[in-house]
Amino acid sequence: MPDAFADLVGQDDAVETLRRAASAAAAVLRTVDGPDTGPTASPDGPDEGDGTSPGGDPGAGMTHAWIFTGPPGSGRSVAARAFAAALQCVHGTGCGTCPGCHTTLAGTHADVRLVVPEGLSIGVNDMRALVLRAASTPSGGRWQVVIIEDADRLTEAAGNALLKAVEEPPPRTVFLLCAPSTHPDDISVTIRSRCRVVPLRQPSAEAVAEVLVRRDGIAPDVARWAAAATQGHVGRARRLAGDPQARSRRDAVLAVPRRLTGVGAAFDAASALIEAAEAEAEASVAELDAAERAALETALGAGGTGRGAAGAARGSAGQLKELERRQKSRATRAQRDALDRALVDLAAFYRDALAVAWSAPVAPVHTDTVDLADAGARKWQAEGALRRLEAVLTCRSAIEANVKPRIAVESMMLALWKG
Repeated sequence: MPDAFADLVGQDDAVETLRRAASAAAAVLRTVDGPDTGPTASPDGPDEGDGTSPGGDPGAGMTHAWIFTGPPGSGRSVAARAFAAALQCVHGTGCGTCPGCHTTLAGTHADVRLVVPEGLSIGVNDMRALVLRAASTPSGGRWQVVIIEDADRLTEAAGNALLKAVEEPPPRTVFLLCAPSTHPDDISVTIRSRCRVVPLRQPSAEAVAEVLVRRDGIAPDVARWAAAATQGHVGRARRLAGDPQARSRRDAVLAVPRRLTGVGAAFDAASALIEAAEAEAEASVAELDAAERAALETALGAGGTGRGAAGAARGSAGQLKELERRQKSRATRAQRDALDRALVDLAAFYRDALAVAWSAPVAPVHTDTVDLADAGARKWQAEGALRRLEAVLTCRSAIEANVKPRIAVESMMLALWKG
């Protein structure tokens, strides 16, 4: 049976919470608009399906602002989109088949606005424009839903703009924020205090493998390998299972420990890792960059020969420069994301070596490099493996703190070589 929450892997408690909230939201609409808003019976039964609390408040399970937290790969944005679909569902359940569910999950619903930061941060101008649009009345008669992925990238000014809207929300607007945690470094305390938190956990490799087989048609053995190698990260597992280039990049990263034979080799390995991340990022954004530039130039009258063509061309320079700025920021973000994926794979290798050195009863992350991890454990012992793991994690933290990636990676490679 189709279901808006079908792609939210291993999050049964969160799904139950969100279903109850969607049912409560539908009950609010019935109370305000009357029974013509459509059927809202929940499959959970009459005691829970109307969203009414024991005290009789039809909206007791619903609130106007939510924060979805969890580690990378837990499905924060998937949960937010699924909940948005359930809010727009004509049945109030997230059936997955009605026009409200279908258009929301497809990203075409007129009353669902999705903010996906392409650069390193979400600026105040973007947030002000979003809040202004979110204050309008829903065109479909249900809810205006604003989904902000990576809300931890809000600048201080953007956070303040959002806070004003969360403090005094329009009557039918719902804000859904996605962040790694509710720590003040990820989301401001004042915004957190006005939101309901839905914690998500890292799904098991078995659950991820099952969804890859069921939804993407991936062979079971490949799905199990990819799910284990990506430590339960659904998106990365799908990419690794279906993209030969992704597997090649991973193989190159896992070959790094064998290449570190001296200072020169360490710098060479750092350069190779940085250049691979740059190439991957450039490939991922090149097509979109070209399409955006062509569309903007067309809109500005590129190629025109009329009387005002020259003046229009002069006036377009500023807009083209702004587009280039945004594209550069997006490319930087893509490069850092690609580099972080490589560092996660490298950290998992040293984790495997550490587990072997300690004889820990845990399964390896990288089942195809078990022999190399065993050899590393014998050579480095537990202390050496731990130091190397810490070097990789320190590099990730440094890049997140805006240290130049090349400097951070070169320092890491030297630390891995020295041990």
